[in-house]
Amino acid sequence: MSTKDNILLIENDKESIPLISASLTQNGYRVICASSGQEGLSLAACHCPDVILMSLDLQDMDSYQVLMQLRDWSHVPVIVISAPTLEENRVRALDMGADDFITKPFGLDELMARIRTALRRSNTSSFSGIYKALQLEINFEKHIIRLDNQIVHLTQTEYLILALLAKNSGHVLTYNYIINSIWGPHADSNNQILRVNMANIRKKIEPNPAQPRYVYTVAGMGYRMRENEDP
Repeated sequence: MSTKDNILLIENDKESIPLISASLTQNGYRVICASSGQEGLSLAACHCPDVILMSLDLQDMDSYQVLMQLRDWSHVPVIVISAPTLEENRVRALDMGADDFITKPFGLDELMARIRTALRRSNTSSFSGIYKALQLEINFEKHIIRLDNQIVHLTQTEYLILALLAKNSGHVLTYNYIINSIWGPHADSNNQILRVNMANIRKKIEPNPAQPRYVYTVAGMGYRMRENEDP
């Protein structure tokens, strides 16, 4: 276990803070705690954490606004922690830029597994090479996506999904394969989190999301990326 990974915990529940913080420290992480959204944003800017754990029940700021502000300048993985909530709230958090979602009460072992998955995704070595099809180009080494020579801005999760499909262009990747590759084996078995991210990807790269040119849905199975035209 590395002792260099910094975890920022943004949580206003006074009972949860010491429990989560102690568990993180025992697992070798450096923990930075913020008890409000505003403090969390400030600490995120100062310390550049490797993962952010953020409550969806902040009191000083709307938690969704905190997510939006973070995503204005940072691609750090964000795991939202919350009391049981409606599915629409989970979808909204994902739409606003969250990478994962865990509901209280949760086991600390599961939380650690989700953090390891987020770090593994974030630290994955860049792929070499280029994907090119029609007007879409992906530079894996530089993590740059261009459509019609204009840079496309994706969240970290959106980029990882698109890169995974592009590396396997022409082949069908099942929903479970993509979910396990991106979020790990502890992710929810339903594909809601994947569908939300895919809808956002299509809005950004498809001229007509209803008639995709780059990422095709294979009903009941998964997704297939248009074949790479770059030799």
